[in-house]
Amino acid sequence: MSNVVPILSNGSKTGRTQSASVFFHRLELDAILQVYARGVSLGEWRDYSLDASKGWVGFSAYQRATEMPQYRLIKEPALARKQGLFRLVNSSGHILKRGPELGPVLRALEARLIKLAKKQA
Repeated sequence: MSNVVPILSNGSKTGRTQSASVFFHRLELDAILQVYARGVSLGEWRDYSLDASKGWVGFSAYQRATEMPQYRLIKEPALARKQGLFRLVNSSGHILKRGPELGPVLRALEARLIKLAKKQA
C-alpha cells in the first residue's frame, strides 16, 4: 500500500510533460517585431498573429487580415536537431529557410523586404 504511482494525463510517471508549451523568448519576439515593423513601414504588411500549440509557436505576417499569411515564422523544438529550430514558410507552404538560430532565418525575410523596397523606389 505504500507504493503509490501517480497517473498523469500525459501518461508520464515522472511528472514532466513530453511536449511542453513553446513560446518565443522576449529577445526573439523583439527581433521578429523589428522585421515586422520594417514590413509595415514599406506598406507590405498590415496585420500579424501569434499562434501557439503543443510543441510549436508561430508568427504570421498578413498583407490583409482577411487573407492567408504571406509569411510564417515557426519555432518547433522537436525539429531542432533534425531540421533546425526555426523555419520560414511562405503563403503557399514552401519552406524558404530553416536554421538552428533565429538571426539567419530573419535575414532571409529581410532580404525579401529589401527587394520589395528597391522595386518601389
